[in-house]
Amino acid sequence: MRQFPDVIDKETFVAQVRGGLIVSCQALPDEPLHGAEIMARMAIAAQMGGARGIRANGVEDIRAIRQAVDLPVIGLYKDGSQGVYITPTVWHAQAVMAAGAQVVAFDATRRPRPNGERVADLIAAIHAQGRLALADVATLEEALAAQADGADFVAPTLNGYTEETADSATPDFALIGAMAAQLGVPVIAEGHINTPQQARQALECGALAVVVGSAITRPQIITANFVRHLRA
Repeated sequence: MRQFPDVIDKETFVAQVRGGLIVSCQALPDEPLHGAEIMARMAIAAQMGGARGIRANGVEDIRAIRQAVDLPVIGLYKDGSQGVYITPTVWHAQAVMAAGAQVVAFDATRRPRPNGERVADLIAAIHAQGRLALADVATLEEALAAQADGADFVAPTLNGYTEETADSATPDFALIGAMAAQLGVPVIAEGHINTPQQARQALECGALAVVVGSAITRPQIITANFVRHLRA
């Protein structure tokens, strides 16, 4: 099976995902589908359905998914569950890259970072390995700052998850549109996108591509949503 190489240029990634779906294949340790082999099979299913890329968490999952599918992988490393925990340090980014991710996703909010590191430090380390940097942000201001720091892509992944944006409408299509209009780097729509109609609307707002996770790959959440509507 042909595989995307560990290092791809920005133009190649943009051409691969433009107008398409990136499926987030993640399961936390307390979830029934947790495990690299299961996530690799989930990625295969996503590719069979037409996904243009995969977003994955953790060294083992990234490595297994890279071996299983012929799609570029956006890799991240979740460490903890509070504050800045999505690829919080250069060390985490290096682990993600060593596992084979072509794109590294990381928290680029204005919240305090471990070890006093800066977003710019993280992006520089990613670029030093020839990889692409995807900044997960919560606000337009954070997106602009990440672009100034050298991010290749931005995503409103953390909108609704920070204190400042806790009351935001989700998905925040106005934010996606503002980012697409005001940034010079591509926007990848992610966060709270639960239906094909919402995914299409995100593209119409100017996003390069759309990431969907829970609505596709987390059956306990999908089931709970059905149950909630049946009880309404």
